[in-house]
Amino acid sequence: MRKAQAKKLPLAPDGRFNDKLVTRFINNLMWDGKKSTAITIFYDAIDKVSKTTNEDGYEVWKKALANITPAVEVRSRRIGGSTFQIPTEVRADRKTSLSIKWMIRYSRERNGRTMADKLANEIVAASKGEGASYKKKEDIHRMAEANKAFAHFKV
Repeated sequence: MRKAQAKKLPLAPDGRFNDKLVTRFINNLMWDGKKSTAITIFYDAIDKVSKTTNEDGYEVWKKALANITPAVEVRSRRIGGSTFQIPTEVRADRKTSLSIKWMIRYSRERNGRTMADKLANEIVAASKGEGASYKKKEDIHRMAEANKAFAHFKV
């Protein structure tokens, strides 16, 4: 185990929107160190979102991320030989991390021609409160609600 926790490297804001969250999203979208490809995919998706919704694509993307950000999650904890799913609050940095990962994961699973199309469709769906990433958040919240009785086992 480490003696000290690793330092978080500061992220540079992206070129178009000057937002660090966009950089974080692009870094998660990237495969095999191909950042320029990930940037192209993201900006194309944002342009497609603004074309289909007739709204600012960046604002729709932020709304979509906010819609799929979880407030609680369940953690497994072993107590007296049995494992309980204990609902816990999610830390702020983990909230954004989970929402970004879910959006990218379920975009990749969607059917579409290009990754930009898939991502654009998932962004639009999540901003409306539908889609697989939104369903994932709802499932997590439902599990936490169902296991509320074990909340007193919190660490």
